[in-house]
Amino acid sequence: MTADPALDLDPATQARVIAQALPYMQRYENKTIVVKYGGHAMGDAAFGRAFAQDVAMLKQSGINPIVVHGGGPQIGAMLERMGIKSSFEGGLRVTDRETVEIVEMVLSGAINKQLAAMISAAGGVAVGLSGKDGGLIRAEKLTRTKRDPESNIEKVLDLGFVGEPKTIDTSIIGALQKSGIIPIIAPIGIGPAGETFNINADTVAGAVAAALQATRLLLLTDVAGVKDKSGTLMPELTDADVRRLIGDGTITGGMIPKVETCLEAVDGGVEAAVILDGRVPHSVLLEIFTEHGVGTLIRREA
Repeated sequence: MTADPALDLDPATQARVIAQALPYMQRYENKTIVVKYGGHAMGDAAFGRAFAQDVAMLKQSGINPIVVHGGGPQIGAMLERMGIKSSFEGGLRVTDRETVEIVEMVLSGAINKQLAAMISAAGGVAVGLSGKDGGLIRAEKLTRTKRDPESNIEKVLDLGFVGEPKTIDTSIIGALQKSGIIPIIAPIGIGPAGETFNINADTVAGAVAAALQATRLLLLTDVAGVKDKSGTLMPELTDADVRRLIGDGTITGGMIPKVETCLEAVDGGVEAAVILDGRVPHSVLLEIFTEHGVGTLIRREA
């Protein structure tokens, strides 16, 4: 594994760190953790190396990590380079036939393979694949509605080749895990007629975690987690807390779909989901191997 100056500790400190982490290594041994990697942290080489080291370390500690990645900024940059106009509806990229070809090229090609190579270079054995490979993610067209502010009439939005997961073939992931391989999944699905669908990476990560009954779903994003109205991070919430905080306006904007993904995951059998800042070096290790973690943990109310 590539040396990391942030981990250049004296032997006594190293021993204390390992001793403190050992109970968590034992707790998560042979458990599955799904990590969604995205946001602007993907564009920073140092953050990328730290993330790759974290994933490799999880595997070396006896944990089964699965990575689902996004790539919105990279897709936007490629579309701009090729002179293809892009628009959004409700936070989702409208994806016509020309656009979906670029989306697949960027996600399943450049990003997916680069990430797999980084994790392999950090000491893991990673293989990149998309949801189309082996029918891993069977998808269907996503439908959304939008209310016209003037007429107050709801209309159906045509987002093009934007999909949502219908089924996840866990046997493919299981075969890779049994071989000691870390799956790196691009959020591309295949439709009933063989069409390609662009799927939100958070949604794919949540669906994969639920299908595998993962112990943890980690959503790496560009904020520390869920904050209260004073801006203070809330380290742990129940599903009931989350619904209340959406209702009273504490959770707003882009955080709503993220917490909704967490709710769907825990309702689907995931032990807990965590929203954390992917820009914090080694945030994955800090979340898994320390007592209090670094983000907001969401679990079902007991």
